[in-house]
Amino acid sequence: MADEIDGLKFEQQHGKSRVRVARVWRKEDGRHFFVEWNVNISLLSDCLSAYGRGNNSDIVATDTMKNTVYVKAKECVDALSVEDFAIELGRHFTSFYQQVTAAIIKIVEKPWERVYIDGQPHEHGFRLGSEIHTTEVIVKKSGALRLTSGIEGLAVLKTTKSGFEGFVRDEYTALPETRERMLATEVSALWRYHFESLSSIPAKPLYFTEKFLDVKKVLISTFFGHVKGVYSPSVQSTLYDMARAVLNRFPDISSINLRMPNLHFLPANISSKDNPAIVKFDDDVYIPTDEPHGTIQASLSRSWSRM
Repeated sequence: MADEIDGLKFEQQHGKSRVRVARVWRKEDGRHFFVEWNVNISLLSDCLSAYGRGNNSDIVATDTMKNTVYVKAKECVDALSVEDFAIELGRHFTSFYQQVTAAIIKIVEKPWERVYIDGQPHEHGFRLGSEIHTTEVIVKKSGALRLTSGIEGLAVLKTTKSGFEGFVRDEYTALPETRERMLATEVSALWRYHFESLSSIPAKPLYFTEKFLDVKKVLISTFFGHVKGVYSPSVQSTLYDMARAVLNRFPDISSINLRMPNLHFLPANISSKDNPAIVKFDDDVYIPTDEPHGTIQASLSRSWSRM
């Protein structure tokens, strides 16, 4: 909601960005759990006097926000999901400071994965993976909640069973139709949970971490299909199937947005002015390129959901 200063509408928020924190939990059985988070905080608060009169008495210093991240990470004695940590930060800022009406917490989790040696999980060894786990939590003083999670950098590719036919053709169209091409993309997904209050959050430890892994598994399995593969008539069709599969599988997810750039692998046919077909490769040698690339994005939500 906008406030008013000198007869003008005014909106503001302030916070701390790129607060990097790592946390190790050491269990009695010798196993360690490790996370690395990049935290971004924005507070909506009643501090108009700081802008209009130079009075900072209601300002929560951004350095204090940074320090709060480290303190709260220390206070979390048991391993927890990135979503639960974001919720804890939002709960703290909206309850501890009277003037703070809402907190927006965005966190990116770096994809550290446990190392396996000869098929056995290493007690304290980790390697850097690829897909990034993200979350955004909006907590209001009333306890109202908006919770989204996401994945970025999920790179997938299949070398056959993909095509693109029947699209609009006009004087500017040069792309040939095909039922045989490579399909590659880097999936970015963002899904919203139906939980709308702090009291409705599941108490199960690492609930959202498990859910993230399950959503990723459904996205991957739908993209590829069974071991023999499934035909994709377009990126659009595959995107819809992936989004629908997530909503069908997880009743606590109310909506999902998918962005899937079409990363191209062009057949490496060689020609010249004098010889138009020196070498024609037969679906075996390609030129990888991601500039320019097609961008396909869509959202799917339940009829009662607010996107």
